[in-house]
Amino acid sequence: MKVLNFGSLNLDYVYQVPHFVQPGETLSATEQAVNAGGKGLNQSIALARAGAEVYHAGCIGSAGLPLKKLLEENGVNTAYLKETNVLQGNAVIQVTPSGENSILLFGGSNQAVTKAQVDETLAAFGNEDALILQNEINEMPYIVEKAYERGMIIVLNPSPFNEKLDDVDFNKISWFLVNEIEAEQISGEAEPERAWAVIHEKYPKTSAVITLGKSGSKAFMVRADGTVEKAEAAAFEVEAVDTTAAGDTYTGYFIQSLLSGKTLGQSMEIASMASAISVTRHGAAPSVPLREEVEEKLKV
Repeated sequence: MKVLNFGSLNLDYVYQVPHFVQPGETLSATEQAVNAGGKGLNQSIALARAGAEVYHAGCIGSAGLPLKKLLEENGVNTAYLKETNVLQGNAVIQVTPSGENSILLFGGSNQAVTKAQVDETLAAFGNEDALILQNEINEMPYIVEKAYERGMIIVLNPSPFNEKLDDVDFNKISWFLVNEIEAEQISGEAEPERAWAVIHEKYPKTSAVITLGKSGSKAFMVRADGTVEKAEAAAFEVEAVDTTAAGDTYTGYFIQSLLSGKTLGQSMEIASMASAISVTRHGAAPSVPLREEVEEKLKV
């Protein structure tokens, strides 16, 4: 089984700040760094470090060649990554001493995907291969439609959650991987169990994982016969320094664990540990742990 991540790649301009900048305020940063990032790139690296055969599709600008190199160094196949003349997608990230982050995103090259590129890429994938999507690239409705026609397992991390998702047919999504805010945005319900009830009523064939930060995560998997398996996983207590790629790390490790035959509960525990390790490190992609580190912590 192959995993295709049709996703974003960013240059992250990361600033350590005493607090998030307020309207009208000029604030001095204590440190600055330029890192590889983008939810797509982060998730591809997490998938690869978790052991997946992962292919990354998308677009990079002229300044994005180091991002392609980083993917390749981590074992990600970049055959479906296209170079464009559009300004490289990037993000400006503020990180506070407690590890919380605030992100300003510029799409750039991530918005240069064409239908022809989608068709060419998906032609190499088929039934039971997995497609991972976020909401940081264009042509999302078309990608979902064509992947569904090919019988792919479609995993959507709908972040950022905005009007661009209005034209995406959620009935064709196999898995939602969302945080509690995104779950509420989809369902209108803040409490995870009630959010799931609404999601399941609207999209009865779609499974979901809802991550709850320090409160852990909950998962609801729809079986082939329509019954639902539920599981919970606690969050591991660590001293966080940067939460930027925590959700992306969780996504990559959860999907690879599930696809490799782990149970729902085991997949969540592995993903929770990987995410916990990632928040103890600065940066996005650089913070994603290796599978051996996660196994050592869990003693599996």
